[in-house]
Amino acid sequence: MLGLTLPDVIARVVTLLVAFTLHEFAHALVATRLGDSTPRYYGRLSLNPLRHLDPLGSLLLVAFGFGWAKPVPVNAYNLRPTPRAGMGMVSLAGPVTNMLLAFLGGLPFLLGLASPEFLPTTRVLPTPIFFLSQFVLLNIVLAVFNLVPLSPLDGEKVLASFLQGEAARSFEQFQRWGPVVLLGLLFVLPLVGLNPISWVVFGAVRLFFH
Repeated sequence: MLGLTLPDVIARVVTLLVAFTLHEFAHALVATRLGDSTPRYYGRLSLNPLRHLDPLGSLLLVAFGFGWAKPVPVNAYNLRPTPRAGMGMVSLAGPVTNMLLAFLGGLPFLLGLASPEFLPTTRVLPTPIFFLSQFVLLNIVLAVFNLVPLSPLDGEKVLASFLQGEAARSFEQFQRWGPVVLLGLLFVLPLVGLNPISWVVFGAVRLFFH
């Protein structure tokens, strides 16, 4: 699959199961704590990966290093202290969880116990250090990519929670085109040699990883 080795695929699949599941569970947990029972009603307050994984988004994460899970349904009007602020906190919970996972996975590197490995040294199973390197990297990618302020990514609701008045209304109107703009940035502009999402996301990823 796109030149990936078996250790690559295993590392990405295991990371997918952990990172996406805890990302979506964090959304559901924070929404529930803020007063909305919708995630519990739809069975999303769960650590079962099958409740959260989207088949196409999961496949893209394994193949390309980015993807998505099933969005957690949330009724913003049930959230405290206000719908806008509540949605900001719910949305932020996912990326924060991925960054926490990246930090935990990176502890051996931070403590000087190991150096990252980016090339598999076996043909079948990933070594522990190779797996941790991929685990850290992919969790940072998920966190940073999801904070891009375009619908339907988490960053849209996070930024919206800070805006007031005319700025909030203008941003909300712009987000009607958010998915179209996002698809154009991801798939159309790269055809002409421009890839702003990659420049921003992977620039931030390199910063956080180092």
